[in-house]
Amino acid sequence: MIMLETRAIIMQIKGQYALVQANQGNGCEQCNGKGCGTGKLSQLFCSKPRQFQVDNPINANVGDEVVISVADGAVLRGIGLVYLLPLLLLVMGAMLGSILVVQPEQRDGYEATGALLGLTVGFVIAKWISLRQARGNFQPYIARPWREK
Repeated sequence: MIMLETRAIIMQIKGQYALVQANQGNGCEQCNGKGCGTGKLSQLFCSKPRQFQVDNPINANVGDEVVISVADGAVLRGIGLVYLLPLLLLVMGAMLGSILVVQPEQRDGYEATGALLGLTVGFVIAKWISLRQARGNFQPYIARPWREK
């Protein structure tokens, strides 16, 4: 199974989780050399280092450099869950509101109400699914200590 990986430093330990700061949050490995330049673009918008909470199955300690992994399809599934599901339900809610309208001059109000309800239901369902699968393939984890190649 292919994994997405990045190098990070452990900043804090919280039980079975570690708070990590990614060293290279500015694109792929190519950004260190002659890559596409995405790293420069991300530096423009993300100047502060970001910290993330991840599983710590190897019991790494504060200050350790580690490799953080997440399953290859997890990012795409997360995008679908967080963005596409609520968007789909927003459109379906607007369409349902349009169908349920009694008087033509009320169409906009019904569509807006349906869209808002659809969006809200989409976010609630996405949150429920993500909580149920939090321990699954969506969760990034510390795969191993960092070793220079």
